[in-house]
Amino acid sequence: MPDPIVTAARELFDGSVDGLHDAVDGLSAEALNWRPAGEDTNPIGVLAVHVMGSTRSWLAVAFGAPLPDRDRPAEFRTVAGGEAELLVRVDRMAGDCRLLFDGADVFDPAAMRTSHSRSSSGEAEIVSGAWALLHAVEHLSEHVGHAQLTRQLWERREA
Repeated sequence: MPDPIVTAARELFDGSVDGLHDAVDGLSAEALNWRPAGEDTNPIGVLAVHVMGSTRSWLAVAFGAPLPDRDRPAEFRTVAGGEAELLVRVDRMAGDCRLLFDGADVFDPAAMRTSHSRSSSGEAEIVSGAWALLHAVEHLSEHVGHAQLTRQLWERREA
């Protein structure tokens, strides 16, 4: 029988990926790269690439899989070429995440795992599998909400 915590996390993950698709669907490259409050804010394209890279990384930590190659600073330099190109990137990373969920036959929430080096400290964090799994889905949900709000602001801006 699958672990109910992993099953619940997978359902939250799938719902968030659907929400990210909704935030991107039908938008032009201009909209996907629009910064709602200037250069200090992130456009939808950056949010999508960053959060999927982060989710894939934290799920690897949660399930004890090898950490994927990741260039976090490059995620924040993303310039989306358009809806189709961005959704291909999102779906590729979502597929990687689903493979991690599918490979989690036995989930040990108490297992202590090492993350990537953190940009804030340059040091890796040691966290439990449970913390990494919960962080993966809550961080994804948070940034999907940001993307949805950014889309609403784009649609209601004065042209």
